[in-house]
Amino acid sequence: MKRIVILRLGHRPVRDKRITTHVGLTARAFGAEGMLLASDDRKLAENILDVAKRWGGNFYVKNDVNWKTEIRKWKEGGGKVCHLSMYGVNLPDVAADIGQCEDLMIVVGAEKVPFEIYEMADWNVAVGNQPHSEVAAVAVTLDRIASIDPLKNEFNGGELKIIPAERGKKVIDNRQEGPGSS
Repeated sequence: MKRIVILRLGHRPVRDKRITTHVGLTARAFGAEGMLLASDDRKLAENILDVAKRWGGNFYVKNDVNWKTEIRKWKEGGGKVCHLSMYGVNLPDVAADIGQCEDLMIVVGAEKVPFEIYEMADWNVAVGNQPHSEVAAVAVTLDRIASIDPLKNEFNGGELKIIPAERGKKVIDNRQEGPGSS
């Protein structure tokens, strides 16, 4: 089974809470198993874990990691590292190769990324050669490298589940007795 983790670099707790939260939620929704946060923001980690508890799945967040140590351990274990950026080779040119990887760490920066990341990564990948959102880069990459459609992922064990509907909102709330609507 393919393993994908996201390493979030440079998260600034005062400035980047919303974007980093969305990077984690997007990674979860599109099939990553967890996120490593190279910053200390326990509240953010708890918020993402709360979503995973309510909506299902086994997503994890490891707070305040040392990014160099995590990359070295990942590579020593046989994994590959893909650094998302607006610099590097274009995603369509390497998506098939990245998609074949069984253990993949995707690195996403917030502020200026240390040059050492470009050296340590197996792939420096441009998700378009223009400034863009880290959230969009994660979503597009995970979609492009997926072996099955990530928009059809099923998440087990959640308290809430959305039922697709042409109109309105249909939600099964397992915290209550029977289905509920919001």
